[in-house]
Amino acid sequence: MKAWLLAGTVLLATLFSACGGTQAETSGDKREEQQGMEQQAFTVDTPIEQVMEDPAFGNYGRLLFPVNQGHYSGDTLGELQLTYYSHIDPEKTVEIANYLKDRALAGQTVFYDIYTPEEKAQDPAKENTGLFFFKGEPGAKFAICNAGGAFAYVGAMHDSFPHALELSKRGYNAFALIYRPGAQTACEDLARAISFVFAHADELEVDTDCYSLWGGSAGARMAAWLGTFGTALFGGDDLPQPGAVVMQYTGLRECSKNDPPTYACVGDQDGIANWRTMQARLNAMAALGIPTEFHHYPGLGHGFGLGAGTAAEGWLDDAVAFWERQMQ
Repeated sequence: MKAWLLAGTVLLATLFSACGGTQAETSGDKREEQQGMEQQAFTVDTPIEQVMEDPAFGNYGRLLFPVNQGHYSGDTLGELQLTYYSHIDPEKTVEIANYLKDRALAGQTVFYDIYTPEEKAQDPAKENTGLFFFKGEPGAKFAICNAGGAFAYVGAMHDSFPHALELSKRGYNAFALIYRPGAQTACEDLARAISFVFAHADELEVDTDCYSLWGGSAGARMAAWLGTFGTALFGGDDLPQPGAVVMQYTGLRECSKNDPPTYACVGDQDGIANWRTMQARLNAMAALGIPTEFHHYPGLGHGFGLGAGTAAEGWLDDAVAFWERQMQ
């Protein structure tokens, strides 16, 4: 009897040990799989969905790409296409994704919420907002880049992330805003974003003097409107006007003596934003004594982004130089 009980005890112990071992092995396999994902660099062949779900990005990976999938196509980073945009550079897309992932894995904050959980609960659309941070030199001035998308979506991967990354390489602290659709709500989100940066300037290690607002297409209108009318009008804190506004391909016509110094560029084949409209606005601003700089590039249509490999290549350096002149 004692021998039978002893044998049963040994058998049960063996079974429990085997089960426990299987669970431990399964858990270990999952950890190894997750660690493998974290260590694996993105390539042009990486599925977009895999990037969005990468553990390094927590719950904000989905905001790297348009929330509404109807505004982009392609399964991989190399295949990404965005509505209204041209000259999307797959290598730049990969560089941006890896830059953000590497910084996140290094323990650096690359994304900031601009609304509180309570505010998001009251307006669920605010869940799809925030600031991606491309850190420059500590204490350097900052810029906020605003992608376009006809106020229907945010084309950040081509129209603001590349700009923010390049500005950070030049030492400036750059943010890329993910905002809600609609002109009014987009401007409210930009006002909130500017207010956030000012309120957390010490933590972010940024200089708020002579900051700049950048934008393409609809994002350029946001930058211009906030630059002219101020943050308080859109629900933000009452803050200084930007030192410069940098605009790409938008047909904004209105101007006033309150407009900040403005740089603008566009392609002469743009069927959405006519280059003559942009030039006329800047000429009117210059007549009011406002510093301006305007460029139009032959053969280019709408949404060329950084313009790598086109007649517009290098425009960002011109824009930075314009901004720097306003600092003097």
